[in-house]
Amino acid sequence: MAQLNDNYLKLKAGYLFPEIGRRVKAFCDANPDAAKRLIRCGIGDVTEPLPPAVIAAMHKAVDEMASRETFHGYGPEQGYEWLRAAIAQNDFRDRSCDVADDEIFVSDGTKCDTGNVLDILGAKNKIAISDPVYPVYVDTNVMAGHTGEANEAGTYAKLVYLPCKPINGFIPEPPKKHVDVIYLCSPNNPTGAAANRPQLEAWVKYAIEHKSVILFDAAYEAYISDEPDTGASSSPKSLSQLLRLGKRQGHVTYDDVNGAFPDLPPEKLNEVLTKFQQEKINLIEGTKADSSSNRLPHSIYEILGARECAIEFRSCSKNGGFTGVRCAFTVVPKSLNAQTKSGEFKPLHPLWLRRTTTKFNGVSYIVQRGAEALYSQEGKAQVRGLIEHYLGNAKVLRDGAKKAGLKVFGGVNAPYIWVRAPKSVTSWQAFDKILNEANVVITPGSGFGSKGEGYFRISAFNSRANAEDVARRLQELKW
Repeated sequence: MAQLNDNYLKLKAGYLFPEIGRRVKAFCDANPDAAKRLIRCGIGDVTEPLPPAVIAAMHKAVDEMASRETFHGYGPEQGYEWLRAAIAQNDFRDRSCDVADDEIFVSDGTKCDTGNVLDILGAKNKIAISDPVYPVYVDTNVMAGHTGEANEAGTYAKLVYLPCKPINGFIPEPPKKHVDVIYLCSPNNPTGAAANRPQLEAWVKYAIEHKSVILFDAAYEAYISDEPDTGASSSPKSLSQLLRLGKRQGHVTYDDVNGAFPDLPPEKLNEVLTKFQQEKINLIEGTKADSSSNRLPHSIYEILGARECAIEFRSCSKNGGFTGVRCAFTVVPKSLNAQTKSGEFKPLHPLWLRRTTTKFNGVSYIVQRGAEALYSQEGKAQVRGLIEHYLGNAKVLRDGAKKAGLKVFGGVNAPYIWVRAPKSVTSWQAFDKILNEANVVITPGSGFGSKGEGYFRISAFNSRANAEDVARRLQELKW
């Protein structure tokens, strides 16, 4: 008798977004008039048309398919050489990252790759996952048999959860215990937090020391604006806030100190310096914006040593609008090794190549020509316009939520606003209230992990008019 994969039975009742869809459908069926004014800010799906440079390139590619002389059948499973070269040069080598063309593997989505990568990793690895974070990381490990059962909060046994809270800027710190595989997402989905250089350096250092592999999801890197996300306050007002800022950044500037204590007496400076020393926080000259070394990294390969410990995942979905077109890529350095059962260290690059060429037939020629156009001068400018549009929406939504009296994070280096629900209101209660009273779909934070309970995510992927309408409706809500 055929047997099923019992691991699937350990999954929670439904994947987050289908459950949202079910509730929204039930609401619309029961309230047809309210359904007409429904605005969707839940799933992170783009709304604006593809860049004109992409449309032109894809039209040209379609025409090529109409002629025997220029027709293309099966292409290289790992991607055409011209696209891999464009990616490696523009996304990495132009940022002084040492990435070769043949270390790029073109695929149909980061969601797929972050799950498929488990094919080349052992079944007994200790897995560490940020909490809250994109739920696919957890669910694919459950499917692969890497976890135990889930408790009532949805936390699975055998996984190591890395808490992301306001006190650490929603960026997890390396654990005290040993783990083998680490999922990091920056800018983070759902919190919108972006890891700075000291934070990523700490993770690379940990991974090298523990011979771990970092799975680094950079799907939203194009949204990094190098602006600090300081939550409710634009500058530190107290020593405790200075310490929190320092822990997030790895340093505090003299300008930060002067902003907190404009008339700093000598004894207060001594107290500040003592606290910094205890917490291993550096006091440096200048401001974050004035120091190029403190700019937020767009790739983990900007960190020395990352080629020996990290795989990076990227996507064309959120920068180029490819959610309905499907194109992404994964970077697997040839210098990245993992251990066999016998204790030998072997490179992962040939394993991923074998996995790709065995289980995948490649992204279509037409789509890859469209992706290539993103790296043209026209394409880059048009992508920048899309990013600015969505970040503009994020600012509108962020400001609206703040005016509504809510505690707000994110929306600065990512197209997501992470909002703390009022006290004693759960994530799903906030979802239902906003759906029923404001006719807006958001995403409950608990769907991203137990540490997301009490929060909700608002997506900035929308028209400006809709973003402004949602901001107004949030301010009209009575909690």
